[in-house]
Amino acid sequence: METKKENTWQHKLHEIIYEADTPLGKLFDIVLLVLIVLSVILVMLESIHAIDLEYHKYLYIGEWIITIFFTLEYILRIITVKKPTNYIFSFYGIIDFLSTIPLYLSFILVGSNYLLTVRALRLLRVFRILKITRYVGEANKLKSALNNSKAKIFVFLFAVLITAVIAGTLMYLIEGEESGFNNIPISIYWCIVTLTTVGFGDIAPVTPLGQLLATVIMILGYGIIAVPTGIVSAEYTKKYPAETPKSKDYVHVNTQACRGCGELKHSDNAIFCDRCGERLLFPENYN
Repeated sequence: METKKENTWQHKLHEIIYEADTPLGKLFDIVLLVLIVLSVILVMLESIHAIDLEYHKYLYIGEWIITIFFTLEYILRIITVKKPTNYIFSFYGIIDFLSTIPLYLSFILVGSNYLLTVRALRLLRVFRILKITRYVGEANKLKSALNNSKAKIFVFLFAVLITAVIAGTLMYLIEGEESGFNNIPISIYWCIVTLTTVGFGDIAPVTPLGQLLATVIMILGYGIIAVPTGIVSAEYTKKYPAETPKSKDYVHVNTQACRGCGELKHSDNAIFCDRCGERLLFPENYN
């Protein structure tokens, strides 16, 4: 009976810490995000000498309070899952660990407390809280389109590089050292800056022929910016044609995290893990 109570306690705590479907779970994650933002702000303020000089004590105390909270949260995340190593070596597990240890390391390594800014990565949990995990699917589609377009983009960039080398060499021959084009590599650098429409202005052609070539490169630059976008867009459209709109009532709400394997992606309204079959929902949360 004790084991059953213990499991019930762990399961309830798991629902609060890992899930965003319940009021307590959502509240926990919102508080966590507020503390993360506050922690990052404290570290940034501490890096400002004038503020640190006057308020160092309060900033230091604030960092320790937040660090202790994150330490407890990290420990609770470990003890509420059936296979702790799945969480510890997961993406979020590693980020949580890295964002917890810097202040402890400051006892050994001076200045390591500034590594606390890594906590900003934990803000990625906002995707689960705001119930917009469906956008992760769209991100995967874009990633796939980029991956399928990489050969075309590589060939295009290689052609741009050849163009930059040729145009840079021509500009070196036209302008020479008198105009600041001291060698071919610098001339190629100027050409790339001009092609990308950055235009630092540290080097500029002064002869009519050099200005004419610069004009051609500037116009060519606008086309160069548009080509990769067109390649990716065409690939995206080809692979993912317009889909039939979903029902107005459709909402992606599943943010369940499996206690057994740590899997986060499950079908909507799933009760059991799609990967290992572990029960996802606590009995009192069943519809």
